[in-house]
Amino acid sequence: MKKFLSFCLLFSGFAYSQSNIPTDYFSNPLEIDLILSGSFGELRSNHFHSGLDIKTKQREGQPVFAPADGYVSRIKVGSFGYGKALYILHPNGYTTVYGHLRSYAGAIEKYVKDTQYEKETYETELFPDKTLLHVKKGDLIAYTGNTGGSGGPHLHFEIRDAAQRPMNPLLFGIEVPDSKTPIVSAIFAYPIGEDAHVNQGQNRTKLRLIKQKDGNFKTEDITAYGKIGFGITTYDQLDGASNKNGSYKIETRFNGAEKFEVIFNKFAFSETRYLNRYVDYEYWETNKSRVQKLFREPNNPLSIITKEDDNGFVTVKDSLHSIYSIEVSDFKGNRRFISVPIEGAKMEILEPKNIVKTDDYIYADHSNSITKGKYSIYIPANSLYEDTYLNIKNEGDTLIFHEDVIPIHTNISITADISAYKDVDKDKLYIGRLNYRGLPYYNSTKRINDKLVTKTRTFGTYVIASDTIPPEIKPVNFSEGKWISNQNFLQVKITDDLSGISSYRATINGKFVLMEYEYKKDVLTYNFNDNVNLDSENNLKVIVTDNVGNSATFEAKFFRKHP
Repeated sequence: MKKFLSFCLLFSGFAYSQSNIPTDYFSNPLEIDLILSGSFGELRSNHFHSGLDIKTKQREGQPVFAPADGYVSRIKVGSFGYGKALYILHPNGYTTVYGHLRSYAGAIEKYVKDTQYEKETYETELFPDKTLLHVKKGDLIAYTGNTGGSGGPHLHFEIRDAAQRPMNPLLFGIEVPDSKTPIVSAIFAYPIGEDAHVNQGQNRTKLRLIKQKDGNFKTEDITAYGKIGFGITTYDQLDGASNKNGSYKIETRFNGAEKFEVIFNKFAFSETRYLNRYVDYEYWETNKSRVQKLFREPNNPLSIITKEDDNGFVTVKDSLHSIYSIEVSDFKGNRRFISVPIEGAKMEILEPKNIVKTDDYIYADHSNSITKGKYSIYIPANSLYEDTYLNIKNEGDTLIFHEDVIPIHTNISITADISAYKDVDKDKLYIGRLNYRGLPYYNSTKRINDKLVTKTRTFGTYVIASDTIPPEIKPVNFSEGKWISNQNFLQVKITDDLSGISSYRATINGKFVLMEYEYKKDVLTYNFNDNVNLDSENNLKVIVTDNVGNSATFEAKFFRKHP
């Protein structure tokens, strides 16, 4: 496990003094009061949230202002992720980040557009020279939007340190009202070890919460023995919003002595996927509720864990009464307390640990190669967090590759033999993972002679799928041969029901035009303000290609008056 141990040593150096953080340097990036839909460190799919999601009154176009002097150090425009993002490096070494923007402002917008037209691409990543795009505190730099993976209009705002590690913006004096006490919805106990048990069982046990008159909780009394860990489902709500945000700090004690502390102040992107080790991944996948495990298991190097005694586990002894307590607090210091009364008693185990044994037992610190029918699977060392049995079966073109209740940390390779297919069909094949409707969702696939190769970090059922149908392209706000002089935008809808959209290109009168891709709506949009030379009579041509190479071409004539 040397690889994981090196991570532990790296992340243990994250300690820092909050007294060194400037609390009056950065101002509010918006001119409206800050109401959050997402908090720093919030638990998301496969990662911790790296900033604040600031509500923008359910609409786009709110002006974004530079919170301090600096220069634009990076610009990234993508269809997914942060969408249109902006990075400003400040003289004090910190970088502020703005995501899901609708557009940039002034010289920044011109620089981006000029580059996109020069490269003839929408998606781009730029690192301007530090002398090119200077900003002063209060300068207009962008407008809020809903681009990329955003679930609704908002501004994603980050502050990163000199090593590009995201930090909690609230540490810098960014003021967000919060008078509400954190909510606790569930407590769990986890017996660890062969002889440990809770209420005579060895599996995860949900404890009944009993609300007290002061608003805090105690759980039902439990009978336990041996090494035990606990988990909690909790969230925080801030003033002005009903969103379920992440907690800020969780502390635990056993008979009054400190056992474990987790604080969401700072983390590194290189460790964020270890969230899947920190939460109860199986419970999340089966119940859609995240349990934070208040103990550190092997191969969990997370730096958000700031204190621990015996990795947060408690040892319950026979015939002794104990109290385990949890304190959950938000950044403003609002607190919720939970106590767990424990009666120590070594008893007969009536519900042993539920382990389903299969033919394939995987040692996490070894690489593993497995062949099942026409499929070959390569599991690199340390792809899994712990040794485990996997259920792997091949049925024709289908690979049952366990089920998505165990997290995968690094990519696993799946190779499918397609030599039995006709040569004319092979180029249209791909490996897809079946979704909840039983349909194959495209998994990025390479063809190497008679092999299809894909990589994945998700267990599930995979199939060899075929896509021979080209994408569809339809006009949205115009018709063939019509005048559209009053339109500010030209829009077409592009869809592909099988392997998905890979690329697109649009021209008007043979000249490249920039069309922005909004995948959530399947729409390409051209802004007439780009001032590409138009005639009264114009010919639009759009070519769209899917992930296996099927291509569709759409052509239409429209008329537009010169401005």
